[in-house]
Amino acid sequence: MNAPAKLMTAKHFLDLDALDPATLRKLIDDAKRMKVARAGRPKGAHDDALPLKGRMLALIFEKPSTRTRISFDVGMRQLGGETMFLDGRDMQFGHGETVGDTARVLSRYVDGIMLRTKRHQSLIELSEAASVPVINGLTDRTHPCQLMADIMTFEEHRGPIAGKTVVWSGAGNNVCASWIHAAVRFNFELRVACPPEVGPDQRLLAWAKQEGGRVNLVRDPFEAVSGASAVVTDTWVQMSEADQLGEGGMRSRHNSLARYRVDERLMAAAGKDAIFLHCLPAHRGEEVTDGVLDGPQSVVIDEAENRLHSQKAVLVWALS
Repeated sequence: MNAPAKLMTAKHFLDLDALDPATLRKLIDDAKRMKVARAGRPKGAHDDALPLKGRMLALIFEKPSTRTRISFDVGMRQLGGETMFLDGRDMQFGHGETVGDTARVLSRYVDGIMLRTKRHQSLIELSEAASVPVINGLTDRTHPCQLMADIMTFEEHRGPIAGKTVVWSGAGNNVCASWIHAAVRFNFELRVACPPEVGPDQRLLAWAKQEGGRVNLVRDPFEAVSGASAVVTDTWVQMSEADQLGEGGMRSRHNSLARYRVDERLMAAAGKDAIFLHCLPAHRGEEVTDGVLDGPQSVVIDEAENRLHSQKAVLVWALS
């Protein structure tokens, strides 16, 4: 039997650099409206409109998750849809069956796929073979859904992010990469403070420069935070890196990043109007101190909540 014809190209949400600024801005604005519309409603209640009623989202996880799993699950339910959790370790996902074959089969069963994976290439292979929308829930290279929540949170506390200055202090990891994409697409300055051995990919920095983005490497974190509206960090070692680094590599990583820890002195240098962001989970005492994470400048719980609202906007955009 012939495969059903595709009426239109699936609307994937893979990375911020793949979408234009107008689309990303609309998603942020839609997320804000959805959050306001839900104010005061029971957490288990559906939204007034059910744009995804009857829709099924497959959630594939190769890596552990708290916020990503819960926010996508709750978001789909509030929008009238349903989710199916799939543990990548229990599937023949990339072993025993190609990612492409999995994508083609799942496309006959579900209306969309969210993937949280160890390999960015798996996301690409999935999206190229799937005939339904694919959403990047995190890869070893990027974390675009987190950035949608981060931009939303920033604007709730400090107004439009365009023209503002954000500082990243720490390892140039996957979340940092998505901050670089965001700086270009949302038109703000990003200063990346990190040691050269764990800096962002040079190809990514070259892309930002070519696109006219204001992304600058600054080795001294205290110099970087001067005049900043927000200071951001993340764990120094990703889950997929721990085994590769070993005990010696972990010790070396921590030693090189110690001066980039976000502590009370660094936030004081940024100024009292600067907010602190962290995607969580945090390793308290490593990349951030308790005093900052629990302090008055921290907006990390708002940030975590906004994963729900921003991802609902992405789901409606992709699946409806």
